[in-house]
Amino acid sequence: MSEHESVVHGHCDDRFAAVRRAFTENFRDRDELGAAVSVTVGGETVVDLWGGWADAARTRPWERDTLVNVWSTTKGPTALCAHILADRGLLDFDAPVAVYWPEFAAAGKDKVLVRHLLSHRAGLAGLREPHSLAELCDWELTTRRLAATEPWWEPGTQSGYHALTYGFLVGEVVRRVSGLLPGAFLQREVTGPLGIDFSIGLPEKEAVRAAELVHPPAASASEQAAIFAQLTPAAIAALTNPMAGADEANTPGWRAAEIPAANGHGTARAVAALYGILAGRGSYDGHRVLSPESAERVREGQGSCRDLVLGIGLGSDTELGLGLWLSGPNGSYGPNPRAFGHDGFGGSCGLADPEAGVSLGYVMNRMGPHIADDPRKMALVDALYDALRQRTD
Repeated sequence: MSEHESVVHGHCDDRFAAVRRAFTENFRDRDELGAAVSVTVGGETVVDLWGGWADAARTRPWERDTLVNVWSTTKGPTALCAHILADRGLLDFDAPVAVYWPEFAAAGKDKVLVRHLLSHRAGLAGLREPHSLAELCDWELTTRRLAATEPWWEPGTQSGYHALTYGFLVGEVVRRVSGLLPGAFLQREVTGPLGIDFSIGLPEKEAVRAAELVHPPAASASEQAAIFAQLTPAAIAALTNPMAGADEANTPGWRAAEIPAANGHGTARAVAALYGILAGRGSYDGHRVLSPESAERVREGQGSCRDLVLGIGLGSDTELGLGLWLSGPNGSYGPNPRAFGHDGFGGSCGLADPEAGVSLGYVMNRMGPHIADDPRKMALVDALYDALRQRTD
């Protein structure tokens, strides 16, 4: 493969050739560097493709087992940990968080419910005091500060994307109930037994497989000023306290930390498998992870609204379930409004559509500038549903 050529490898069922075409076009027309996409239908992997380069210098080809940081696509597996505990009767989503985490009741948060954490309605989109990246990597310090802080808005009334705090909030409840941080819990209960190549944080021994993240195009100073002029203090706290981007995510410190909202590492195959548990109504490859009722509860809508953090960038009302976004009228996860999933900063995505029995995982290392619905991701989603319609016809 020459320096500027991208060859696509892997398997694609002929019925889903449209997905292969879209994936190839991402390299040709949408400035893809290195990426992978995987699709399951009825539990069968029908697309498993990868290509391009794992580094900006184009010296390492993207391999079948290349891992990459998927940013907020990690939130789906983190939410899954909470749903497993609820399915076992160990966690009540309608109970106050303070039942499990007594210190959390400080600063008027005694009535915040567990469901508010899962649906970004806790009012804790970001910390009020300056919080460095090194401090973010300190679990005890970060959760202690979150327990002590005052909400930015009345909890339960509206969603405001908890970009980095989500994983510590949901994760600390998981830890208080199970005794394990979410990364260890996910490994023990799901990824280990099922052989899914995904971890929250990256073990040092796996660093050799990790792709290098590459910055999205830089906005001009005037564009940045215009964006920040529209942001509320809560949104600024959520998105900039601390700042984290490609440079930070490529460091050993970030990879070694437990940041369950943003530093999951995996393959597209692994993302499709994890979201496939939800697409399969709680089961994967014959293994039952959740009861069908608990799997359905993941997409229990919490009310459509203009998100207090992402509202400007998304430009329309959206709706969260208990941990994931609903496709809704925007079609972010396909034409089924009850399909659901999560995007990651820069473009990655996990998707579940139980009605179609479909899951999709898309991962990449050249980050795009879009808050959600990156054109590369949407090209793959549109191609997937075009193929499904053709099968039906």
